[in-house]
Amino acid sequence: MAMRQTPLTCSGHTRPVVDLAFSRITPYGYFLISACKDGKPMLRQGDTGDWIGTFLGHKGAVWGATLNKDATKAATAAADFTAKVWDGVTGDELISLSHRHIVKSVDFTQDDNYLLTGGQDKLLRIYDLSRPEAEPQEIGGHTSAIKKALWYNNDQQILSAADDKTVRLWDRATMTDVKTLSFPVSVSSMEYLPDLEMLVIAYGRTIGLYNAFSLDLMKSFEAPATIHSASLHPEKECLVAGGDDFKLYKYDYSTGEELESYKGHFGPIHCVRFSPDGELYASGSEDGTLRLWQTAVGKTYGLWKCVLPEELTSENSDIVYNTAPEVKA
Repeated sequence: MAMRQTPLTCSGHTRPVVDLAFSRITPYGYFLISACKDGKPMLRQGDTGDWIGTFLGHKGAVWGATLNKDATKAATAAADFTAKVWDGVTGDELISLSHRHIVKSVDFTQDDNYLLTGGQDKLLRIYDLSRPEAEPQEIGGHTSAIKKALWYNNDQQILSAADDKTVRLWDRATMTDVKTLSFPVSVSSMEYLPDLEMLVIAYGRTIGLYNAFSLDLMKSFEAPATIHSASLHPEKECLVAGGDDFKLYKYDYSTGEELESYKGHFGPIHCVRFSPDGELYASGSEDGTLRLWQTAVGKTYGLWKCVLPEELTSENSDIVYNTAPEVKA
């Protein structure tokens, strides 16, 4: 009998969860931030899902959220026409950056000195966080709303995905686009893995893996439903994706074989990401919950405890029950 995947369910949000991000591994473990249409982004311990705090201050849906590497700062993008920077330890609002329209995406440079934003007004903005009152640098070129914007290539370039069915690479110094990838439909998610020199792009039912330097397509996966988000394991073991049909799909990176598919949410899945150690991945859904899933089912990790029933502890038994409690905010 196969081992059963038992996710940790992280409740607390009251509306759809639309974005999430992990920090790197810190001396205190790693952390997880979630963006939700309830306007209240939450910070959690990454390996357990335990609630740490809620960032209070937005007056509209929060569409994007990120942490810096050591989780000492957070940034959020919201429908109240602002991007905000927060103290990741105290939860205090540090900076509020006004925009002319809904903000969808935020990303810190590696040194935390600059914040990149993108949103409904089709512009990329670069804010100097040491001078938040100064006018940001603006980069235009997209013809529709920007969904995702990421620092790229050691912060020397920027990558952006928009509803105009393109992903564009921009040079930070000249503020001009140097390459454009065109797609048959709008890109739904984009993940950059600098350590693997790879880029993961989801559009329609397709998940494409691209070389980070050339932006050439290396391989692609086809899912049975429209995919909203995809994430690659940090050691390239597998790829996970989720979308319209409420299911999570796991694919073998090398062969493309579907390893697992299971329904754990009660609504479309909007975001999925691997933890920095690759031991789990998190998913956020229209149902208002975050769920944490084990990469290797049956392993004792975080709040998961590997339990062998007494009557099945013989050497020949391969049945393992994995138990996990619900985590509340």
